[in-house]
Amino acid sequence: MRITEAARRLGTSPRMLRYRETLGLLPATRESALPGGVARRGNGHRRFGDAELRAVALALALEKRYDIGPAELAFGLRVLAEPQVQAHVRELGERIGRLSAPPTRALDFEKEKALRLLRRR
Repeated sequence: MRITEAARRLGTSPRMLRYRETLGLLPATRESALPGGVARRGNGHRRFGDAELRAVALALALEKRYDIGPAELAFGLRVLAEPQVQAHVRELGERIGRLSAPPTRALDFEKEKALRLLRRR
């Protein structure tokens, strides 16, 4: 179905669906994997199927449940998908006290202690 029909079914606007697409909140189409990767089909219009409708509906439900916007949800997905971003966000969380540092393991401490003793010889 075309974007206007998809927007009507989801209770949103075509403009909001296009915005969600730019944020990466819609499933990729086969053409988006090609060089130049614009997520469009043959005639330049994206077609919405059941998978896209379900994905957008889930995103809308998450946004409502957690009182966040589409950009915040897109960043959350980026944190989950990119280990380097995840590490930096975790570091920030630890520095501001929102996250506790991962506990050090007792065996790691003992291993380091043994290595220090061996180096002295």
